[in-house]
Amino acid sequence: MPKCDICGKGPNVGNTVSHANNRTKRRFEPNIQRQKIVLDGAIRHANVCTRCLRSGKVVRPAVAR
Repeated sequence: MPKCDICGKGPNVGNTVSHANNRTKRRFEPNIQRQKIVLDGAIRHANVCTRCLRSGKVVRPAVAR
């Protein structure tokens, strides 16, 4: 699975716990979106997590109208 190109966030592992307390392994996948971003003055595609998008760590290009 892809990682965030900004913060490096990737999948985490944990357990699914049933009502009988049986534990099986599972993966927690981050919400990764492929976005156009402005990086060093150039527009390019990058895999970015939604937390980086929401917090303003990523600058997206302006929409031409």
